[in-house]
Amino acid sequence: METRQLIMMGLAALAAIGFGYAFIIPMLDGDFKAEKRKKLLTQKDAASGKIKQAASRGNKVAETLKDIERREKGDSKLTLEDRIKQAGLDWTRNKYFIVSAILGLGFGMVGFVLGGSELFGLGGLIIGGLGAPAWWLGFLKGRRLKKFLNEFPNAVDVIVRGVKSGLPLGDCLRIIATEAAEPVRSEFRAMLDQQQMGLTLPEAVATLPKRVPLQETNFFAIVVEIQSKSGGNLSEILGNLSKVLRDRKKMAGKIQAMSMEAKSSAGIIAALPFVVSILVYVTSPQYISIIFTTETGKMVLVGAGVMMVTGVAVIKKMISFDI
Repeated sequence: METRQLIMMGLAALAAIGFGYAFIIPMLDGDFKAEKRKKLLTQKDAASGKIKQAASRGNKVAETLKDIERREKGDSKLTLEDRIKQAGLDWTRNKYFIVSAILGLGFGMVGFVLGGSELFGLGGLIIGGLGAPAWWLGFLKGRRLKKFLNEFPNAVDVIVRGVKSGLPLGDCLRIIATEAAEPVRSEFRAMLDQQQMGLTLPEAVATLPKRVPLQETNFFAIVVEIQSKSGGNLSEILGNLSKVLRDRKKMAGKIQAMSMEAKSSAGIIAALPFVVSILVYVTSPQYISIIFTTETGKMVLVGAGVMMVTGVAVIKKMISFDI
């Protein structure tokens, strides 16, 4: 019995010694502490690597934004060819000058015939040669930008769905260039043509805001250029951009609905002098004929026209909002 107890005690002592050798001694040894420090350093290096990677991506984004800002400052001056392209016309500079000269001569002859003096002819010449062509380009540009803005969110959605399904960005742009509505189709086709001529895809997309000067196209160009240089989830970024574009469109519709009362007032105020003049001329032609037959009346008529145009321009400026 004593022998058995001694054997059991010996085995228990051996087990205790083995447990201590396996678990306790390594904790007291420097190797265990070194291994623990090495593990902590590895975790810190991994965390610092992620931080450095995020900081590097942030630096790339900041550099890209600075490059875009410098390029926009350098390209801020628009030429006559740029204005013609923004209006959607295929005119040359010479054709624009010829049309301006024809309009100037036409308006000048009408002013001279109706006014009966060289002053009115000179005014008509200036209005027809300088004012009317510039106004026409602005009108066509505004109409084209509205059409582009209505179709552009759909084009961005096509890119988002294509990128999510695995298509490259270039193939998505080709789909838009063949199936989208005008003027989005022609603008994206122009980007693809520039890419085929040697420009990279971000450089070709960066030319879009110059032809279509909208904040939406500027956002799109910035997103594509940043993604090409610093990476990121393009479908998610463009999905957020599409949501922003549609929200801006809704806000523009709300502002337009709220400003209709002011626009109606401006239209009534602008039409009232003409309506009153026609009614007075019908009822008492001799009473109002002084304005058209005397020099003083003609000068008063010119001054009234200038003040009326100024008032309408001020009202238009008051009801125009930038989103």
